[in-house]
Amino acid sequence: MRELIHLSSHRPQQLIDITERVRTIVAQSGVREGLVNVYAQGATAAILIQENWDESVQLDVIDLLSRLIPKGIWRHDRQDGNGDAHLKAGLIGPSETIPVIAGELGLSRWQNIFFCEFDGPRPDRRVMVTVMPDSPHG
Repeated sequence: MRELIHLSSHRPQQLIDITERVRTIVAQSGVREGLVNVYAQGATAAILIQENWDESVQLDVIDLLSRLIPKGIWRHDRQDGNGDAHLKAGLIGPSETIPVIAGELGLSRWQNIFFCEFDGPRPDRRVMVTVMPDSPHG
């Protein structure tokens, strides 16, 4: 089963929690045991599994990446000014794969799935969610 999540970002850089949307897709799939792949479509976006107890960890991720990969110093900036966004997205990566166990996401209590926006705000971002059973009978 494959579903597309549409979302919009409202800041230049932000982490958007999409865990519940992925959880709903897994439940609708009927898959009891398997894998779910969450894939960000776009060269300046990524998917990250991280803590969601409060917003401090998400802000720390953005701050760390901004210090490691500052804006405005990359060759690609001459094209469209978002060289840092491409590098951040490449470093984090476009996807995560999570086990599906007894019909539930195999995340720990403190893990959530985040869409990472590095070139916002954007009105239409897309995340492809693919649910795969371990066997043809799910």
